[in-house]
Amino acid sequence: MKPFWQQKTFAEMDQSEWESLCDGCARCCMIKLQDDETEEVFYTSIVCDLLDQDICQCTRYPERHALVENCVQLSAEKVAEFGWLPTTCGYRTLAEGRDLQWWHPLVSGSPDTVHEAGISVRGKVIAESQVHEDDQQDMIIHWVEMSS
Repeated sequence: MKPFWQQKTFAEMDQSEWESLCDGCARCCMIKLQDDETEEVFYTSIVCDLLDQDICQCTRYPERHALVENCVQLSAEKVAEFGWLPTTCGYRTLAEGRDLQWWHPLVSGSPDTVHEAGISVRGKVIAESQVHEDDQQDMIIHWVEMSS
């Protein structure tokens, strides 16, 4: 039998299934800058202060949207807007018709493989409160994306 993510559309998934598509990389918690003219999105090596950088999880997940003004809500209804997410993201991967990678916890059975594969932000980022706003542009990074 195929796993649920190969059988169901996003809209058919229950909340638990939807949440489990998150691979735990925390790249969506990175501060992003957008060029006003080109609308191109640039990732920085800065992350939200609510992120526990060791386990790559939000310390205030249930109330994150109320606490962080620009925290993005990923939902099945907004799947067409996921193009800004890294190509490795489980949500974007499935939205684009690709299958989850070997290191995704749903495939590997372990939440550690996303870190072992070097996909997560663990050890690569700094908290937003540690960086002056004027210095954010100096923190732009370019991830080497893994192909599917």
